[in-house]
Amino acid sequence: MDWPNGSDDPDPGPPPDLVAVARAAAAAELPDLTLGGYLAEHLRPPAFLGIDGQPYSVDVDVEETGDPDRPFVAFLLFLRWAATAQGVLEHLESGDVAWGRTPEEARAAALELTLYELKAELDAAIRRRRAALEE
Repeated sequence: MDWPNGSDDPDPGPPPDLVAVARAAAAAELPDLTLGGYLAEHLRPPAFLGIDGQPYSVDVDVEETGDPDRPFVAFLLFLRWAATAQGVLEHLESGDVAWGRTPEEARAAALELTLYELKAELDAAIRRRRAALEE
């Protein structure tokens, strides 16, 4: 018997993780849409213009958490460059973006983030810095 879900099984299980499905589809068509894909394709980190009008590049850092269930966490470092690109003026950090049982696992998970997700993290970090300066 065919069920409405197109299978022979009336209960196909939980729905797919739509973010993971979208990432996989995007990576198949645009390999440089994720941070890891961009690094592999262009051999350099992506650059962004922040909401403050300043140029930034991005890297991933990993540290231990002390939590046995999530022993390692990855976060993003955004380097703000001088307008001449001759030096780094400061850096901003994202919140935690990925976790893993090993540093490599946490970093690999962060490398799956899309460039859109990176830009959103950058803009959030800029907003946090602005709020902290206004206190």
